[in-house]
Amino acid sequence: MSQLPTLRQLQFLIALAEHGSFSRAAEAVFVTQPTLSAAIKELEMILGTVLVERGARGAALTPAGEVVLERARRVMAEAEDLVIAAQAAGEPLTGPFKLGVIPTIAPFLLPRVLPALRALHPKLEVFLREDLTDRLFDALRDRRLDAALVALPYEAPMIETKAIWSDEFLFACPPDHRLAGAGKLSPSDLADEPLLLLEDGHCLRDHALSVCSTGSARSDFAATSLHTLVQMVKSGLGATLLPRMAVDAGLVDQMGLAVLPFDPPVAGREIGVAWRKGSARAEEAIQLGEAIRASLAPGEKMQDGPATATGTSG
Repeated sequence: MSQLPTLRQLQFLIALAEHGSFSRAAEAVFVTQPTLSAAIKELEMILGTVLVERGARGAALTPAGEVVLERARRVMAEAEDLVIAAQAAGEPLTGPFKLGVIPTIAPFLLPRVLPALRALHPKLEVFLREDLTDRLFDALRDRRLDAALVALPYEAPMIETKAIWSDEFLFACPPDHRLAGAGKLSPSDLADEPLLLLEDGHCLRDHALSVCSTGSARSDFAATSLHTLVQMVKSGLGATLLPRMAVDAGLVDQMGLAVLPFDPPVAGREIGVAWRKGSARAEEAIQLGEAIRASLAPGEKMQDGPATATGTSG
């Protein structure tokens, strides 16, 4: 049988590609430069090809090196998954767990659920990343995240999701708005309403538009956050749709706005947990979602359902 590369050699090649020099790569993996250089040369001998172009200004991968790098990353990722799967089998939801959260969930949900999550799983170390859904899904696919809390429905390849909670939309407007005294609304009441929404890229914008079936959102007043959005409404620039999660967390307290619900069936979004298809931490992601769901206040609307794969379009 031919001699095979070691994981250490592959780790060194990845570090060299990321840092562009032998000295910086050696420092990143805590070895001396001669040790790293010798390992790369041995890897080249094993594979029978030159992987690295060495020069005064640093190191660059050859075309063959780029091919090997891609496979090396996959091998290292699978090795990491092996370790994670073994640890999870012994004691799930322990140690580091990298969790992504979208901005329209993070500041309103995390303060409610993280203390309970820590109490339930004291050995779990949650590392948080807040970002838009597309970028969180990219991080899941690249194994830079273990799971993410997102709003559903949202289609993406190689991502599986499970809904854990139903979050309804509420209509928010200035007190002198034509709908301010309407009591409860129907989505049809908003058919001709120019809504203020978040800017493109936020899934909340798409979910809100799907509720009222209108494309009349005023793009010249697109906001970057829900906090900015409610300030715009307070200033009399228009009305908007807000998730109840944010309203219950105090987003519009002391703002003097009229906040109205919709008649059943309540229009809204599902909060769910997402993970990479085939991930060694898939079961832990589901357990994390269940733990978050259990930590929510009694009486909140919950959503049961099996884990499902989303569609194939991003």
